[in-house]
Amino acid sequence: MADWVEACGIDDVEEEDVIRFDHGGRSFAIYRSPDDEFFATDGFCTHEKTHLADGLVMDDIIECPKHNGRFNYKTGAAKGAPVCVNLATYPVKVEAGKVMIQIG
Repeated sequence: MADWVEACGIDDVEEEDVIRFDHGGRSFAIYRSPDDEFFATDGFCTHEKTHLADGLVMDDIIECPKHNGRFNYKTGAAKGAPVCVNLATYPVKVEAGKVMIQIG
């Protein structure tokens, strides 16, 4: 069974931004949409293993800072070259002002 893990507080992520969260030897990226929804993906670009928290968020897209690979952070879908492998996504819930992600 998958565990819910506290990733951050809701105020730790600005609107239309991303932060890094490390847990259990893995790295994740936590996003906040303009609609105040939260999303979680693997933390590294599938192309060059660069951390996505250093990238640019615009609309529903995270752009990798190394080679400008783009992903839809809500679905994990790769949006064209140089990336061709989707990001893993994780269920997210908010409880008592905390962003929780389901890992497992």
